[in-house]
Amino acid sequence: MSSHAQPTSNPNSRKPATLHSLRAMHARGEKVTMLTAYDATFARLADEAGLDTLLVGDSLGMLLQGYNSTIPVSLDEMVYHTRCVARGLQGGSAWLVSDLPFGSYQQSPAQAMASAAALMQAGAQMVKLEGGGWTAEMVRFLVDRGVPVCAHLGLTPQSVHALGGYRVQGRDADSAAVLRRHARELADAGAAMMVLELMPSSVAADVQADNPGLVTIGIGAGPDTAGQVLVLHDMLGVTRGKLPRFVRNFMAEGGSIEDALRRYVAAVKDGSFPDPVAHAYAAS
Repeated sequence: MSSHAQPTSNPNSRKPATLHSLRAMHARGEKVTMLTAYDATFARLADEAGLDTLLVGDSLGMLLQGYNSTIPVSLDEMVYHTRCVARGLQGGSAWLVSDLPFGSYQQSPAQAMASAAALMQAGAQMVKLEGGGWTAEMVRFLVDRGVPVCAHLGLTPQSVHALGGYRVQGRDADSAAVLRRHARELADAGAAMMVLELMPSSVAADVQADNPGLVTIGIGAGPDTAGQVLVLHDMLGVTRGKLPRFVRNFMAEGGSIEDALRRYVAAVKDGSFPDPVAHAYAAS
């Protein structure tokens, strides 16, 4: 069975996002919106709804492939889905970030560069890697070679087994201090964006305050980051099982996928999402 619908031109009149424009957005206090995307159709819908950035997440391993973690996802699979999303964004405006999957950058800076090159040749404009400490060397190596990098701290799904499961990070003073130190090291190494996942709102706020030029993107990290990201399937209410408390079902509030996407953008922009209590975590 095939679809014979012809692609329509993107009515989006926004200028294409750039790293400079995203930084300028943050500098003037406008929240940056991000959502995951894995295919051309949803990429186009999200772009038309006004998303500033899209993330081809290795979460596709759980959502599309049926695994119980992101670890089995390969670089070839990330390249494939990055190509799909990039095609959906042709003529559009959203900035495209793609995850470096587990095992594609841990070995050496040269390996990280080769993996990043594959994703950028597939259409990514920025690559994302997880963790702090040793990753600063990788970030510096990539940035020095013209690769924009988004870091990722807090709950880092590729390290779920080492972290003991999907649990809030940085709740005590010592672990919060480590997160803040790692964030500073990554920012100093040249990371331009940073996803802060599943951490107390106060810790995420401290990371942003410590690094005012860094575009922080929160997910379960409270309202004081520069922007927010959710997994597409979660915010549309189609993910099975119990969802984290930081998720809001925007599909339940609207009559269509397009409307849900627009509601998400509007809620992040006006600050009504995330709620500082219902969608956030406190330090212990």
